[in-house]
Amino acid sequence: MESLFLLVPIALIFVAIALKIFFWAIKSGQYDNLDTEAHRILFDEDENDAQPAAKPKADPGQKGPRQ
Repeated sequence: MESLFLLVPIALIFVAIALKIFFWAIKSGQYDNLDTEAHRILFDEDENDAQPAAKPKADPGQKGPRQ
């Protein structure tokens, strides 16, 4: 019974923090457009839009290919 005097206020604090974060997310527009990201996976990237993979830079200490 004595532990409830500690656990109930802690639970209420956690609920208050969770509600504050939730309402902040709504206010900042996190849930405004849920469809774009859901549909993005359905479309292929155009070859012109895709960026080429970066080439690894050579190590300055390496003189050439080892044989």
